[in-house]
This record gives sequence, structure tokens and C-alpha cells, in this order.
Amino acid sequence: MNYQPVIGLEVHLHLKTKSKAFCGCSTEFGKEPNSQVCPVCLGFPGSLPVLNQTAFFYAVKTGLALNCSIAEFTKFDRKNYYYPDLPKNYQISQYDMPIASEGFLDIESEGKPKRVGIIRVHLEEDAGKLIHRDDSSCVDFNRAGIPLLEIVTKPEINSPLEAYEYLTLLKSTLEYLDVSDCDMEKGSLRCDANVSVRKKSETTLGTKTELKNMNSFKGVRDALAYEIDRQIEVLGSGGKLIQETRLWDPQKLKTHPMRSKEEAMDYRYFPEPDLPPFVIAKDKCAQIKREIPELPRQKVLRFMKEYNLSAYDARVLASSKSNALYAEECLVNYSGKDKKQIVNWLTGALLSQARSRNCPLSGLKVTPSDLIKLVGFVEKQQVSALSAKTVLAQMISTGRAPEEIIKEKNLSQICDESSLEAFIEEAIKENPKSVKDYQQGKQNALMFLVGQTMKKSKGKANPKVVQELLKRRI
Repeated sequence: MNYQPVIGLEVHLHLKTKSKAFCGCSTEFGKEPNSQVCPVCLGFPGSLPVLNQTAFFYAVKTGLALNCSIAEFTKFDRKNYYYPDLPKNYQISQYDMPIASEGFLDIESEGKPKRVGIIRVHLEEDAGKLIHRDDSSCVDFNRAGIPLLEIVTKPEINSPLEAYEYLTLLKSTLEYLDVSDCDMEKGSLRCDANVSVRKKSETTLGTKTELKNMNSFKGVRDALAYEIDRQIEVLGSGGKLIQETRLWDPQKLKTHPMRSKEEAMDYRYFPEPDLPPFVIAKDKCAQIKREIPELPRQKVLRFMKEYNLSAYDARVLASSKSNALYAEECLVNYSGKDKKQIVNWLTGALLSQARSRNCPLSGLKVTPSDLIKLVGFVEKQQVSALSAKTVLAQMISTGRAPEEIIKEKNLSQICDESSLEAFIEEAIKENPKSVKDYQQGKQNALMFLVGQTMKKSKGKANPKVVQELLKRRI
């Protein structure tokens, strides 16, 4: 491909505050339309905004976690535009003096490190929500005024996969900071993408398109892949791209034009006259920095060093703050020599069950101590790995201890040779061809016979013992 994609991302994040950015209205999700509004967030004449201190400090905390420089002096501005969901006909935002700027986030894509520069982190208020019906459109202003953090990257991302990896790590970092629930289904985290292409020999940016209406990270990745192909096709056929905003259609898997792209001058920014400028004291900034917890990337490196985990396993376990806490409790208390045994259960069967239920590991009714017990029974060959998965499913549905379920279901593994002889004799008698194949040197035939024996024992036979007995017998 002679063209190189150039991508910049804008993430909009609802901050986890109890009240809105500039008034005391609740931010609780899912309430009756227009039930959480007041003269301030509706822009009634004479009403004055008051900045939410928690939202402001969350913005500083996020900026510090993203390696930004925090402004000593910052102000708010009015972004002027008309749209039905904007009750004031302007949005309180930040233009030339954002709270944080010039940061970065280090990601890994296809096994290679990449540093994504962050231009700015600024605080603003959200607009309302339009609800479209067959014959009308309605406006719910409950969301208007909710504190919104905008995180803007430099145009340094060069593939849809890099964009996906950046968003995944950013979301994980924000969850660790506990500044937002990052729930994309509720609209707490939204992403717009600016994408252009240029020939690999060029250094100037091409004509960009802004992509909207992407409600998942996979959607961002797919939309970018489509748009990059579309732009290359237009340029390759001698056409000319125009700067515009395009909407992603997840059903048709394509983008379509929405409007021409606005520039900053179109918004007629000017300083917000009803809010004073703010000075961020250095000692307060230092205090907030001390409150930042161990972040995902740091946790991955520590998991690799302290528990000898692979980079892949460490990333899987550290991707969620809740899962990382659960996993570390298992790793600390697991007495086996090789942590890989407990890790395989955490990243395999347990995580699969959690994902199918859309909950964290801690939401499965399986305590770390009970999971450790179950893994211990498998290691001591007191229960087979196959039966252990049945036990795990019962633990999740009932919350009971593994030893109780093993005893009740009679799932203890059979290792006694005399108890296994009858199963082995049946398997040999019913599969003479496999016996002959093994005797002729076909190793796979032996494993088939092991499988048949396991089936007859209902999964309770110890496969290693069965294999040795079969070798001796045939």
C-alpha cells in the first residue's frame, strides 16, 4: 500500500460526579426525561454557573495519569453553536487554555511499543440528547451540563489496530483512576476519530474526515478500516477528498456524509464571562498526583516481574482494575510452585464465564480461596480437569465450596488400577482396529483408546494412569 493512514482520536468522558459541572442537578442515569434540570443547565436568564470542584480535580488527576503538563492558570470559554439539544445555544468548554496538555500514553500493538501523544485534556459540559421517533423528535435535557472530559490525541496513530489498542488502554487507565464508569452503552464514553491518508513519501497531512456514531471500540476499528479504504480508492481514481463529518452505519458497515467539518472559527469562541479564571496550586497538584493508583501498564510490568507471568497473561489480568485485584489475591495465596496453573484458570475458564455474564471475576460467586482449592484438587489429581470445569460451573451457580460439589456429584478422579481395569477392557474389546493400529506404531490410536476409556468412566478416570495401563495391556 503506497498510502499511510494518519489518525487522531477524541474521547469524550462523563466524569463520575454526583452533580453536574456547573449546577447541583443530579447526574444519575436513566431517570424520567427532563426531570434533572434547573435554570442553570437550561440557560435561563439571570442564572449563573458554579464550577464542580470534584470534576475539576478529576480532570487534573486524568491529565497527570496521562503524563500531561498541568496548567497553572486555566479558564473556560463559550463555544457558540445552535442545535436543539443545546439549551443555552452555547457550550461552556475550554479553548486556548486547557487544564492539561502535551501528554502521552504508551501502548503496544502487534508486539511493538508505540507512544501516542496527547495534545490536550479539557473540561466542558455535555449537551442534551435527541430522541428520534417516526413522526417527531424529542429532547431530553437530563444529560445537559454533565461534566465531560475531552482527551485529544496527536495525529500519530497509523492503523485501526493501533487506535483500538490505544482506546482499550485508555479506558482501562480511566477505570483505574475511578473518574468515570466508562460505560459506552450509557454514553459515558464516546469517541470521534479524525482520519486522513497520505503517500508514504509525504510529510504533510491529507484531507481529514471526522467519524462519528461509533458505539464500541470494535466499531471504531471497523469504521476506520472502511474509511481508510474509501479515501485511498477516491485518491487512486484521481478524485478529490473534502473535509467533512461522516457517520458510521454499523448495519451496512460503511460511512456516509453528515455535514461539512467545522473549524474553530465557526464556533466564535470567547472567554466565559460568568466564570473566573482558575489557578491550580502546585501543592494541590502534588497531592492529586499522590492519589493516583498503580496504573494498568505499571501493574502489567509488576505482574511479570513478581509472579513470572507472560506479557500476554499479565495484560489480560491487569486490563480491568476489579479483575486485577481478584487475580492478585489468587496469585499471592496460591502455594503452587508454578503460578501458570492458577493463571490458566483465571484467564481461561473463569474469565470466559465472567465475559458470558458481562461481569467481573469477583461477580461469579467464586472466592479466590475456593478457586485455589479447585486448582489444588486438579494438581493433586483428585479431580480431572474436565470434571473441574463442571465443578466450577456449579460453584458459580450456587456459591458452594468445590469439595462439597465434588463429594455430592461423586466426581473424584479414579486413579486405582483395579478400578480402571473394567473400563480399559471394554475400550479394548470395542475398538480392535485402534488396538491393531497402535501395535503397528500409530500413536494417535492410543490417545483414541484413552478417550474411549475416559468416556466410559464419565470423565473420572485419571488419563495418565489410563495411558500407562493401556500401554502395558496392548
